[in-house]
Amino acid sequence: MGKVLGQLEPQRVWELFEDICQVPRPSKKEEKILAYLCDFAKERSLTYRQDKLKNLVIEKPATKGYEHFPTVVLQSHVDMVCEKNSGVEHNFDTDPIRPLITDGWVKADGTTLGADDGIGMAVQLAILDSNVIEHGPIECLFTVDEETGLTGAFGLEKDFLNGRILLNLDSEDDGELFIGCAGGIDTMVTFPYEQVSAEADHIAYRISVTGLLGGHSGDDIHKGRGNANKVLNRLLWNFDKMYEVRLAEIKGGNLRNAIAREAFATVTVPRRYKMDFLDLFKTLSSQIRAEMKTNEPDLDISVAEAVMPQFLVDYGTQSNLLNALYACPHGVMAMSPDIVGLVETSTNLASVSMTPKEIIIATSQRSSLDSGKRDVADMVASVFLLAGAKVRHGDGYPGWTPNMDSKILAVMKKAYAGLFGEEPKVLAIHAGLECGLIGEKYPGMDMISYGPTIKGAHSPDERIEISTVEKFWDLTLEVLKRVGN
Repeated sequence: MGKVLGQLEPQRVWELFEDICQVPRPSKKEEKILAYLCDFAKERSLTYRQDKLKNLVIEKPATKGYEHFPTVVLQSHVDMVCEKNSGVEHNFDTDPIRPLITDGWVKADGTTLGADDGIGMAVQLAILDSNVIEHGPIECLFTVDEETGLTGAFGLEKDFLNGRILLNLDSEDDGELFIGCAGGIDTMVTFPYEQVSAEADHIAYRISVTGLLGGHSGDDIHKGRGNANKVLNRLLWNFDKMYEVRLAEIKGGNLRNAIAREAFATVTVPRRYKMDFLDLFKTLSSQIRAEMKTNEPDLDISVAEAVMPQFLVDYGTQSNLLNALYACPHGVMAMSPDIVGLVETSTNLASVSMTPKEIIIATSQRSSLDSGKRDVADMVASVFLLAGAKVRHGDGYPGWTPNMDSKILAVMKKAYAGLFGEEPKVLAIHAGLECGLIGEKYPGMDMISYGPTIKGAHSPDERIEISTVEKFWDLTLEVLKRVGN
């Protein structure tokens, strides 16, 4: 497949972004993209270094006349969320992303695009590649495994960076400058279960919930989008209550920081209840689609006969699981009383999966308040503890407290207004950013986060608005010219 993005402006940024799309980079499997970046530095005789976790810094000295400027750290993460639509053949470990241009946007062919944060990487590389851009000393920081646990930022060494001004290139709304973010924590649940023989005189069905928008569990949690795990469990809970349905398999969602788009279950139903079961399925699915038709117009809930499973989940575990999933909170828990429109605290019922011995549930909680984060994590834990499950919390990560007196914020605001004739919005974000962890490692680091407009991040609907990439590029170059004045 030939390259398609080189016709766009800024040309070098898009060329490099398309090059990045050719390199597989799932979270925790970043070896290929890191090798690409190291080779990029070597080919241009740029100094680079890596820490124990393979976080990478590429340095570029100041251009003539800018030697007195402070060192600026440009930062992005190298991994991407790997999601694809059902029926799409794609191996994220080996296959390139296939970008497409459509109606003013760039998206991928049935998969996540990786603009989060491939476009930030492309801007860094375009600056490193240029001999004409004016700037002071630069450190380009590329962190690993941001999407599945902020691992790179967690392990960042305290003497790894020299700069004390950081531009985080990982936000997703043009015209918005972010100076604060939520902290987060994961709550992991396991239900041990016994495999029991399938019931006699039962018939098997496969239930599918697909077509939901999904999205980022921070950026999109307040938009009223459906969670496939909750939709599926609502069906299963009612079937269990009414018609002695037995659970053989359940799977929904993939990533802790994505709202579940799809969920599937295999169940068995006493043959005597076949028609009643199908009637109830029709009634419930119709009600759910009607409830969600505005926010989820493409929701599809289907049922089909399936091959009889060899084993079922023991009924005690099934009952506890379905009750706990029904009771488990999902969505916005509190809005900020200080910043209009900002979600303060939320929780995401991210995924449900099975092994031959356990049912595993992943959830994630976010809050601008450390106490709020802990409170909602404990709330989720209590639901599953009451159901007899095993529960553990992750280490969590800190938030980033806004600083309205930030010098880089003042520079960025003037640069944006001068370039585009309007004032940018200054906000905090409910999503987690690496800035919180970097600021913890480097007290006093003056930080800001910004980016072009990206919609549908963490889902196959991910797309980046072409016109905003040029603004993102121009703003970055203007700030580099102004930061030492």
